[in-house]
Amino acid sequence: MSFTLAIVGRPNVGKSTLFNRLVGKRLALVDDQPGVTRDLREGAARLADLRFTVIDTAGLEEVTDDSLQGRMRRLTERAVDMADICLFMIDARVGITPSDLVFADILRKRSAHVILAANKAEGAAADAGVIEAYSLGLGEPIRMSAEHGEGLNDLYVHLMPLADQFAERAAENAPDTDVILDEDEGDMDAPVPMPTTKKPLQVAVVGRPNAGKSTLINQILGEDRLLTGPEAGITRDAISLRIDWAGPEGDAVPMRIFDTAGMRKKAKVQEKLEKLSVGDGLRAVKFAEVVVVLLDAAIPFEQQDLRIADLAEREGRAVVVAVNKWDIEEDRQGKLKELKESFERLLPQLRGAPLITVSAKTGRGLDRLQAAIMRAYEVWNRRVTTAQLNRWLAGMVEAHPPPAPQGKRIKLRYMTQAKTRPPGFVVMCSHPDKVPESYSRYLVNGLRLDFDMPGVPIRLWMRGQNDANPFKGRKKAPPSKLRKHTDGRRRD
Repeated sequence: MSFTLAIVGRPNVGKSTLFNRLVGKRLALVDDQPGVTRDLREGAARLADLRFTVIDTAGLEEVTDDSLQGRMRRLTERAVDMADICLFMIDARVGITPSDLVFADILRKRSAHVILAANKAEGAAADAGVIEAYSLGLGEPIRMSAEHGEGLNDLYVHLMPLADQFAERAAENAPDTDVILDEDEGDMDAPVPMPTTKKPLQVAVVGRPNAGKSTLINQILGEDRLLTGPEAGITRDAISLRIDWAGPEGDAVPMRIFDTAGMRKKAKVQEKLEKLSVGDGLRAVKFAEVVVVLLDAAIPFEQQDLRIADLAEREGRAVVVAVNKWDIEEDRQGKLKELKESFERLLPQLRGAPLITVSAKTGRGLDRLQAAIMRAYEVWNRRVTTAQLNRWLAGMVEAHPPPAPQGKRIKLRYMTQAKTRPPGFVVMCSHPDKVPESYSRYLVNGLRLDFDMPGVPIRLWMRGQNDANPFKGRKKAPPSKLRKHTDGRRRD
């Protein structure tokens, strides 16, 4: 999905009807009665060749209290802040109302990209309302009928250049992952591409609510840039901040740090706003190069912490585990031993990943955290030559030969590194589909240990090689046809 489009406007202007048309399903309830939509509804939209996320919002009303309408309005305003583009809908048959003027002014201040749509514009009765829409100062209105599918081509024309901008922005911000290597390119001594001001190191800080993510980032920045407090769930969307983070040796590393919303168990996430927030955090993980999983020292390694760390591993990101609130821990030696044992047992796929104790409140341990991030980044970029890998593979096979399932002997012939970020290796072998998962794990654990790649995800693919016999796989001709052919040649 290249961008997010929020549909906003007064109640009963046709927002949900357009939402259903864009997603191609009747996901949102539609009725003539105003105020049917109360929550935020998110869907995957399709308009010609554009693919994007669309959000249906509650109707904006002029209320500021804690009533149901007030909470609905705040939810809609939050969606406006999170969306890349806002589609402001008015009712062309009703014309411009005082509420439309108020909300147009809000959108001008809160959203960088606003598209104006005059809905229910079919027929001459809507002409006056369409002309009146120019007075909102949001540019030329799109004449639209969400119910009949009119005006979607004009909407496409407005979205296309913006989609290109967001695609370019995403390409600039996205890290280079799964970098393909030439066979002779791998070199353990090759310099790691260091972060620059133009391409800073992207770090996402993730964890459960109230683990201290925002406090930690404020401590790194040296100022209170992010809202913090004792309440859980204050941060609601992924906020990126640029910083030159100086390490213990004094060298400043350009970084972009993402502060994310706390991720709770899926069953506990009920509010639509929290669903959007968690989704934003998941996107931050995909845009990161190093993911810092922040734990609470009092209750570390809960089920949700394990899921978050596993998500980062599946996305192929380098992982650093940081244990916060270490300043209030009494038995530190005993607790640290317990943490390391739990980590090795519960997250074997991240064996060897750095486990750093920090205090976001006092700033203790931040130098170790920065060093661990840079170390994880260096390992994430690690390259190994083909010659080294094949010498290593011969030793591993000699120490522990692969099994022979169903009497078929598996030969591991050749190994090379195909990718970095994260490191990925290909083993050419016979019967690749018969190699058990346990033997692949044996090789991966050996790679971690022997080539000093702790903690980063390692990808290992088994591939088959074509035999030298060129006739293998060809169908044999029936015996009768062979005899006729032979007899014919003899008569000649």
